[in-house]
Parts: sequence; C-alpha cells; structure tokens
Amino acid sequence: MSYGESKTVIEGWFNLQFVENPGMAFGWMLPGEGGKLALSIFRMIVAIGIGYYLFKIVKQKMHWGYITCVALIMAGALGNILDSLVYGLIFDKGCVFDPQFGDYLPYHGVAVFSSEGYAAFLMGNVVDMFHFSKEVHFPEWFPFWAGQVKELFPPVFNVADASITSGIISIIVWQKRFFGKKEEIISESVEETKPDEELV
Repeated sequence: MSYGESKTVIEGWFNLQFVENPGMAFGWMLPGEGGKLALSIFRMIVAIGIGYYLFKIVKQKMHWGYITCVALIMAGALGNILDSLVYGLIFDKGCVFDPQFGDYLPYHGVAVFSSEGYAAFLMGNVVDMFHFSKEVHFPEWFPFWAGQVKELFPPVFNVADASITSGIISIIVWQKRFFGKKEEIISESVEETKPDEELV
C-alpha cells in the first residue's frame, strides 16, 4: 500500500486519503509481477462469472432487490478491474518502488495524467480514497486490545469496495425476502403432488 495526499472531511472521523493498492483488500497481494498479473486475470474471470449469473437471474425474474445486490457486486468488481487494466497506462505513479527497501517510497501528492504511464496493461494499482479515522480507546477488560487506542475502521477503501460490501451485506440481511417467494412456490408445488389423504 502506498499512501499519498490526505484531506480531512470530518475532523477526527473521516478523511479522503489517496492510496494506491497493488493488491486486494487490506493490501494483500501475490508477490512479483507474475502475482500481479494472476490477480488481474482472476478478477476478470470472477467478473465474467458474476456477469453471467446476473444475466441468468434477470431472465429468471428473481426478486428485484436480489438482482440489484448482484448488480452492485458486479459494478464494484468492474470498478476495481478497470483500475488494474488501464490505470497504470494513463497515470504517472505518485510514488516509485524502491527495491532496496522492498516497498514504495512515501509521497505527498496524487497521480497525474501521463501519456507514458507507469505500468503495463493489467498491471495497474487500484486507487482507494475513503478512510474512517475515528479512534476508539478500548477498556482494560477488553480481551484483544486492552487499554489500546485503535482506529474504528482502519482500512482505506473506494466506491467499488463499498458497492461490493453493500451488495453482499444486503443479500445476507434480506435473504428471506429475496428467496422466500421461491421457497413458497416450491412448497406449494410439493403440496399439490401429495396424494389426497381422503382417497387413501
């Protein structure tokens, strides 16, 4: 993860933080250029799979809320893929990789448009920008961070991450509403196929 310029939006709560993330969520990544390429290809395969599934559930006329949630996940996946595919082609990197330290050098700016870019096709970083900076003091009885001060939600994320997360959480929360109608139809069809007890 390489951090750049930060702007305070709500003091002590929320910042806009320019971050170039070479990997996945929380900065997790596969090592080397081969790992970066594999991650980009994996993202494309997943997006194609989600797109096909979305097409199927639209044809099946499933609950509009469920379709919306899957569409949010699809949109988020495409957003992160777009960064991986072309971001490195059209921007100068806000920082440079230093092989001596094995990490990106810190900087205080943001990436700018460039005709040369900083990375090849499929090798760009994903840009994150939202950071909830609220700090919480954990009491002494807390089992993991007793007495420590930690950020409430330290990961920096982007609109695509929020879209994916919102879609997944909504499916979990509203699953009975999304799938309940289908279960009722199945239950009714089973009841219809049962032999009439009076005739037995």
